[in-house]
Amino acid sequence: MRIDKWLWAARFFKTRALAVEQLDRGRVRVNGQEAKPSRDVRAGDTVEMLQSGVPRTVIVHGLSLQRGPAGVAQALYAETPDSLALRERLADQRRVSHEPAMSIEHGRPTKRDRRHLDQAQHQWDNRWSASIDPT
Repeated sequence: MRIDKWLWAARFFKTRALAVEQLDRGRVRVNGQEAKPSRDVRAGDTVEMLQSGVPRTVIVHGLSLQRGPAGVAQALYAETPDSLALRERLADQRRVSHEPAMSIEHGRPTKRDRRHLDQAQHQWDNRWSASIDPT
């Protein structure tokens, strides 16, 4: 079975086109080798991928020609314990880390604020616009 169809059927990607895009970008490896969309995948193969920036390693347990419910899709693979531990550690880091957007206290300036900023900038420019004549 083609790897792009399997990734779609196993619900790693919403469409086959997204799966093909990730394969073309080199973000999916099968048994340690970079995979193309037409690469065949079999039960027992190890698939490494980046999904939403998170690395995942799964072992193929089954194949399906059609996309089914999530429960059926999850039966097609098993995630390795190392991959699960890494995903959990990354999730903990994201929970604990500082959110950059939270440092913005006031958001965008209002029209009034913008006028005051422009006026201050204009005064600053006028103050230093006089040329010094050395003669």
